[in-house]
Amino acid sequence: MEKNFILAGFGGQGILLAGTILANAFMLDDKNVTWYPCYGAEMRGGTVNCEVVVSDTEVSSVHKKDCDYALVLNQQSFDRFVEHVKIGGTIVANSTLVSETKPRNDINYVFAPMGKLANDLGTSKVTNVVSLGVLSSVVDTISISALKLAIEKVLGEKKKDLLPLNIKALLSGAELIAKV
Repeated sequence: MEKNFILAGFGGQGILLAGTILANAFMLDDKNVTWYPCYGAEMRGGTVNCEVVVSDTEVSSVHKKDCDYALVLNQQSFDRFVEHVKIGGTIVANSTLVSETKPRNDINYVFAPMGKLANDLGTSKVTNVVSLGVLSSVVDTISISALKLAIEKVLGEKKKDLLPLNIKALLSGAELIAKV
């Protein structure tokens, strides 16, 4: 089993952090994984994406042409990466910032108001973690317990005060799909 994920949004949405958490979660589940960031010189406000490739065996390559799953947090990323989803793959989109259109009929769509839920939790800064919770509800290879541990590991001792809100955001995102 090898699966390729693209996570994308604009700078400041925490896409690279979300990718780091996802990659760590896979490692904690004893999977082979690569994480590959891509961002422009613009940074905050510019486009940012990263790829996470996970496999039970050695990962074949880092930069893939197409992905099994795309997690997109804004319209520009949706428009850019919807064509990169493999036939039968899934795009998971933040419907707070992405219009619920389905330009292809050969992929699956999951639209969830991730940004709204993050705002309801008190800050849009956790939209990225909410999105990981949503993704965990869609993808059977992601363990919610490993994501929790990965958040703890990635935030570390320096940011342990942010842990309760991030765990709440993760769990709220995981529950969101049942409500959509």
